[in-house]
Amino acid sequence: MEGDSLPRLLLVDDEPRLLASLYELLRDKDYELVTATTGAEAVAQLTRIRFDLVLLDLRLPDMSGHQIMDFINERSIDCDVIVMSGDVGIEAAIGALKRGAYDYLRKPYSREELLKTVANCIKQRRLAVAHARMAAQLETSEKMYRYLVDSSPDIIYTLNHEGKFTFVNDRAYQLLGLTREELIGKHYSILVHEEDLERARYVFNERRVDERASRNVELRLKCFNGNGLDRTFNNTLMTISLNSIGMHVADGDVTKHEFFGTYGVARDITDRKRAEEVISYQAYHDILTDLPNRMLFKDRLGLAVIQAKRKLTELAVMFIDLDRFKLVNDTLGHVKGDELLQQVAIRLKDCLRRGDTLARQGGDEFTIVLPELRDRDDARTIADKFLECLHKPFDLDGHEVHISASIGIAVYPSDGETIDELLRHADIAMYQVKAQGKNGHSFYHEAMLDMSHQKIQLEQALRKALEQNELEMYYQPQIDVATGRIIGAEGLMRWNHPTRGLLTAGEFLPFAEENGLMLPISDWMLGALCRDLLMWNANGGGDLRLSLNLSPQYLDRGDFFEKMRGALVRYGISPAQIEVEITENICIRNPQYAMEQLNKLGQLGVSVAIDDFGTGYSSLSYLHRFPVHTIKIDQSFVKEIGDENGHYPVILAIISIARGLGLNLIAEGVETDVQARYLQANGCTTMQGYHYYRPVSLTSFIGVLQEQGGTPQEDSGDGPRLAIQA
Repeated sequence: MEGDSLPRLLLVDDEPRLLASLYELLRDKDYELVTATTGAEAVAQLTRIRFDLVLLDLRLPDMSGHQIMDFINERSIDCDVIVMSGDVGIEAAIGALKRGAYDYLRKPYSREELLKTVANCIKQRRLAVAHARMAAQLETSEKMYRYLVDSSPDIIYTLNHEGKFTFVNDRAYQLLGLTREELIGKHYSILVHEEDLERARYVFNERRVDERASRNVELRLKCFNGNGLDRTFNNTLMTISLNSIGMHVADGDVTKHEFFGTYGVARDITDRKRAEEVISYQAYHDILTDLPNRMLFKDRLGLAVIQAKRKLTELAVMFIDLDRFKLVNDTLGHVKGDELLQQVAIRLKDCLRRGDTLARQGGDEFTIVLPELRDRDDARTIADKFLECLHKPFDLDGHEVHISASIGIAVYPSDGETIDELLRHADIAMYQVKAQGKNGHSFYHEAMLDMSHQKIQLEQALRKALEQNELEMYYQPQIDVATGRIIGAEGLMRWNHPTRGLLTAGEFLPFAEENGLMLPISDWMLGALCRDLLMWNANGGGDLRLSLNLSPQYLDRGDFFEKMRGALVRYGISPAQIEVEITENICIRNPQYAMEQLNKLGQLGVSVAIDDFGTGYSSLSYLHRFPVHTIKIDQSFVKEIGDENGHYPVILAIISIARGLGLNLIAEGVETDVQARYLQANGCTTMQGYHYYRPVSLTSFIGVLQEQGGTPQEDSGDGPRLAIQA
């Protein structure tokens, strides 16, 4: 800004809409505006034109905002920078401040905040320019010198050779509460915090000149109240950044200079230091719950291990994973999920002892370090408290939510002597609780590690099973009891394991879902079913319907419908022969998306069945909202039938719902003649289960089709029904 020229601003953002909005906001504010949409364009403008201020977006297509700031600093380009970023992480802010940014605005920022920040920056720049201009005139204008010094935003002072004030400007009174008269003749040490006196000795009383003089040294000064130096100062401390230089006068011989005092400038950086402290705090704490994050937890755990080693004591590490949290997130949304995590954090903190550390690892996982254990019962007691406090319902704006937790515990030094060992073993113990039904706690022991290795080996073997064609589809016939004929079958997956023999779906599909294998396995299943269905049709099964269980993960994938349609076209199979079985929980995950996918299937001609009906959530509402053609009575209800003349209201209710809505009805897991007669007598005439057929291989199933009523030659030896589902 030279003379009366307008301040020149460079606006840098790769988003045209945001750049245009920023331009419109500033165009009427007496600024000369230049825009750039890439880093290269911004660098070119900075090289060609002098700017007073750069409004800089950190994320650009060809280089980062930090790199542009490095370019400005390397070339010593005289301009200020205000950073604007949508990055929620603190690393971007820290990087910008370290590179000398005037301010950091996080998107979305308010119109008033941006205008005020720009105005303040330009104002400060004008003041700096004025300061420099006045300084150049000091030799000829004592009056201008006084004006400049007293209107400076910084404290300006001089000391004599004894370190006593000989001059201070008016800013000292505004910041410290002491007038010029109260300071003149007093030693600088009356202002300095006791802990900083040693450092102040070499800065306030600086004797050096040129490059050796003190630059940007931080000190803490006391702030006074009332009148007179005999009064007490309050608890407020001001942090300053101090520059000082020695003052010398030639004594006859020009090679000799006598030191007669120090000249210094002190800038109040208290607000900046507070901002840095906030940024530092956020780097080590979880923003949602205000708990220590993973980095701070590892630091605390490391210190606790050192103390335990020194004192020969024990400590415990707990790994907590919330049960059913994902269901809350999927049904009520992420906002309510975040509120639940905040309430959980408060309850868990109330259970801790002094010195314990609770941290959030991420998601719904928490970790705790319990130092100085007397014995394992201390850890067991706190774990019980955690489970008890979580047992009470949570209120999320009128929604009453119940959750529990699975807690794994590892004890130093018996379960590990390093941070990573303790955390890994507590994690393994937590997964053991999950496997045993959740809602509990367990101490780590070595046998768990063996089980963990077995899971890894199973996962690796399952990957090879896909490559080596070890998977096979089995089929359980569905019977029309009125005619005794087979009218369809449910496809069930089996694994011909090279060493363990035939494995049922329940023995390996949970691992597939945990390890990202459900999608390739489902792709394989779709192709295998279509190939087998061609064999059905060639052997007289063209009027039968094939039911296939659909994994929620497979439905969530956007190209499921296209894969289904492509497979039917490729193999020349009628969509009317296919019925997709879903569980009610599929609909909870993303109801709108699930409805779109199932409607597309219905338009294709594929029918939809709800499996395990009555065991999920909001069954009736989903029957109205989704294109359902069939409901299946879950085997858990069928198993209760023990008396042909008994009363089983759930069974009767499901039959009544199917009849009232005009839906097909199939009973699963029918194992006895009593169950079959009761179901038939009350209106359910389609059944599947051991009472009729076990799941059999394709060859045996074709033999059954040909016999229509004979006994299959092959028996899987499985339980009543194991289907491909999560």
